[in-house]
Amino acid sequence: MSHLRDTRKWLSRIFADKEVFFRSGGEVRFFRISRTVQITIVSLVVAVALLWLAASAAMLFNQARVAGAQAAMDAKAKAVAAEARRVNFFKRSVNDIAADLDRRQNALDDMVRSQFGPVANPADVVGPQEEPAAANKPGAKKLSDASAAPANPAAAVGKLRAIENRQTQFARRLAMLIDQRAAKAEAAIRSFGLNPAQIANGARTGRGGPFVPWADDSANDDAALATLSRSFDRLNALEQGLAAIPSGRPTASPVLTSSYGYRRDPFNGHAAFHAGVDFPGSYGQPILAAANGRVVYVGGRPGYGNVVEIDHGHGILTRYAHLSRFGVRPGAQVARGDAIARMGSTGRSTGTHLHFEVRVNGNPINPTRFLEVRQDVLQVQQIAKQRIGHVRSVTAKSRNVG
Repeated sequence: MSHLRDTRKWLSRIFADKEVFFRSGGEVRFFRISRTVQITIVSLVVAVALLWLAASAAMLFNQARVAGAQAAMDAKAKAVAAEARRVNFFKRSVNDIAADLDRRQNALDDMVRSQFGPVANPADVVGPQEEPAAANKPGAKKLSDASAAPANPAAAVGKLRAIENRQTQFARRLAMLIDQRAAKAEAAIRSFGLNPAQIANGARTGRGGPFVPWADDSANDDAALATLSRSFDRLNALEQGLAAIPSGRPTASPVLTSSYGYRRDPFNGHAAFHAGVDFPGSYGQPILAAANGRVVYVGGRPGYGNVVEIDHGHGILTRYAHLSRFGVRPGAQVARGDAIARMGSTGRSTGTHLHFEVRVNGNPINPTRFLEVRQDVLQVQQIAKQRIGHVRSVTAKSRNVG
C-alpha cells in the first residue's frame, strides 16, 4: 500500500497543474495545463507509440513469414533440381552400361561364332546354366534400345549390372572349357613326340593395323573377355599345329622294309643312320600326302632320287623319295590323301619302294609315331581340323565381304 501511495504522490508531482506564463504587448498572460490534460496527452503519445510498435512488429512478422516461405520454395526447387540431375545421371549411366553390354555381347557372339559357328543358344557351347543374357536369343533387341528411357533408372542399372555379371560368368566358363580343349590338343601333340609350345609358336600368324582403343578402356578393362581372347588364341595355335601334323599313311603298303634310325647300309653293309622309313610296293603305286600342306619342292636330290616335299606349317615338312613320276608342282596346295606322285626306285635304291621322312624345323624325327596314332588322338585331331577349317572359311568370307 505504501508503494501505491508513493506512486500516486510521484504521479501527482509529475502531472501537477502547470501554468505557462508569456508576455505580449506589455501584458503578462498565462494559461493552465491541468493534470487531466497532461495525462490525456501522455496517454495519446503512449498509445501512438504502442500502435507504431505493433505495426512494425506485424510488418517484421510478415516479412519473416514471407522469407521463410521463399526459403522453403528455394529448398524445394533445389531438391527438384537435384532429383532431376540424379535422374539424368542414372539415365546416362543406364545408356552407358547398356552400350557397353552391347559391345561385350557383340564381342562374345563374334568369338563364339568365329570359333564354333552360328549357335542358336549359348547353352550349345557352355551349358544351360551359363546363358549370359536374353540378348543372346534370336530376335532379341539391343540392350541400349531397351534401356533408352527407363521408368526406374536405379532398377534398370541394377538389372544391367546383373546381365553384366552373367556375361562375365559366361566368358569365364567358356574360357575354362576352351582351356580344357587346348589341354587335349597339347596331349595329342605330345603323343606324336612333339613339343606343344614349339608347335604353337609356329602357328603365329601375321596380324597388325593401327591401334584404336576400345571405348572407355581405362574404366572398363574387361579381364574376362581378355582372358577368353587369350584362351582362344592359345587353342587356335595348338589346334592349327595339331591339324598340320601328318597322320595319314603315304601309301597303301601295310608293312615297312626299313625303320627309322640305326641300320646296316644295303649297299656297303656299314652302320648308318636312316632318316625315314621305307614302304615296299609296286612300281607306279600312288603316293599320298600325309597331311594338308603346300608343295615346296619337286625334283631330284642326291641319294633320294626324285623327291616331293610338302610344308605343313609349324616347321613340319614331309619328304617322299625314290619316286618314278611326279603328280604335283611346286606351290600346289594338297590335302591329306591326295595323290602327289608314283612309287619308283630312283636315286640310291635297291628296288621299288617309298622312302618317307618327317622333319620338324629341319631335323628328322621318327615317322612311325605318325603312322601308329591312337584312335582318341585321331579324334581330337579331326575335331581340330574341322574347327580350324570353319575358322578359315569364316575368315575367307569376311575378307570377300570386305
